[in-house]
Amino acid sequence: MGGFNLFICVFSLFVGSFFFSDLASAQLRQNYYANICPNVENIVKNVVKQKFQQTFVTVPATIRLFFHDCMVQGCDASIVVASTPGNTAEKDHPDNLSLAGDGFDTVIKAKAAVDAVPSCKNKVSCADILAIATRDVIVLAGGPSYAVELGRLDGLSSTAASVNLPKPSFNLNQLNSMFASKGLSQTDMIALSAAHTVGFSHCDKFSNRIYSFSSRNPIDPTLDKQYAAQLQSMCPKNVDPRIAVNMDPNTPRKFDNVYFQNLQQGKGLFTSDQVLFTDSRSKPNVNLWAKNSQAFEKAFVEAITKMGRIGVKTGTNGNIRFDCGKFN
Repeated sequence: MGGFNLFICVFSLFVGSFFFSDLASAQLRQNYYANICPNVENIVKNVVKQKFQQTFVTVPATIRLFFHDCMVQGCDASIVVASTPGNTAEKDHPDNLSLAGDGFDTVIKAKAAVDAVPSCKNKVSCADILAIATRDVIVLAGGPSYAVELGRLDGLSSTAASVNLPKPSFNLNQLNSMFASKGLSQTDMIALSAAHTVGFSHCDKFSNRIYSFSSRNPIDPTLDKQYAAQLQSMCPKNVDPRIAVNMDPNTPRKFDNVYFQNLQQGKGLFTSDQVLFTDSRSKPNVNLWAKNSQAFEKAFVEAITKMGRIGVKTGTNGNIRFDCGKFN
């Protein structure tokens, strides 16, 4: 009987969390700022374009910032908040220390540009600016354009202790479990993983796959042999931890479906990438999207839109930060 009551309790919490999530996402809509700051998307786009012209790193840095924000306490720009003597913020959790500064810089500069317009000052959240900027960098890298739902408030807390993100070593069950806890399906997870079509990773995130995978196989047998040798040459043992390699060895500066073609060839950099092809449950999506970029782009837009609805703050649960890097 106790077990049944526990089930009902857990089930109620599960349903309740999605109910409140739906209430929060109900306030999100396209053109949210039409009567508040009608030019906000163009203002952000111009800043993003300038930043992109300075460095391509703006693209993966901004996408990753959005993902790391949404997957921890929801899309509320809590990832941008700096630590204080009394609080270690999300951005200083070990899993976030490798977030490139260009993502933070993009949000901060876009916020300044928006607030420079008198009618827009302190009217647009940092969370919405990050969502818009993410769409803009994807487009600049050749990916799909899509309408961004807006109306998020900025979060009121940011703690390193709350950070729980997918690991590069995750198998499909672990990936599905973590994404499902955020209301995202396996299809959403596979589509979002393709953000690894741009960006880079430090050697220590995958070194076990090329040196110490198992006692029988020092090199992960699912890795293409030539690719493994290439990775070993770029990431020798005891390499400088700051050394990084492209996530996509073929088109690292293009947001495209080549990510899935790489998986078919055993060229997924992380275990969590390659498992999408080696596991029969996710393999059909990989094969479909490897040959059909339109189908992939449609699935990606659906997935990133759903991700943008996670844990949206409304009412007294949030506000519009004057400075994205600190609470009001």
